[in-house]
Amino acid sequence: EVPLVESGGGSVQAGGSLRLSCTTPAFPFDDADMGWYRQTPGNECELVSRIGSDGTIYYLDSVKGRFTISQDNAKIAIYLQMNNLKPEDTTVYYCAAAAKGQVFRRLPGLCKNYWGQGTQVIVSS
Repeated sequence: EVPLVESGGGSVQAGGSLRLSCTTPAFPFDDADMGWYRQTPGNECELVSRIGSDGTIYYLDSVKGRFTISQDNAKIAIYLQMNNLKPEDTTVYYCAAAAKGQVFRRLPGLCKNYWGQGTQVIVSS
């Protein structure tokens, strides 16, 4: 299990921005797919964005054009820039790292059972 350290959550008004960061003190993510999940009200863990080890990028439809995932050149950190935040973006966000092809679009149950504590994002209207 790769230790991941998330930061950057907080409270903003609708239309505001936050930048989430995820780092590991362990080793570079050379061969790993990385991503950000969030917990849904329906008790699913949904993938918000993913950056593959080959550089391919995925976004959940509802965040396209608003969120941007990026990775530092040393591959020890990933970021999620979240702009034009909406109240429905309010939830806990989790950083994820897994072998290539293993960061799935949806996982059943609680994200914290897969990825740790996460970081809270609150968007007020």
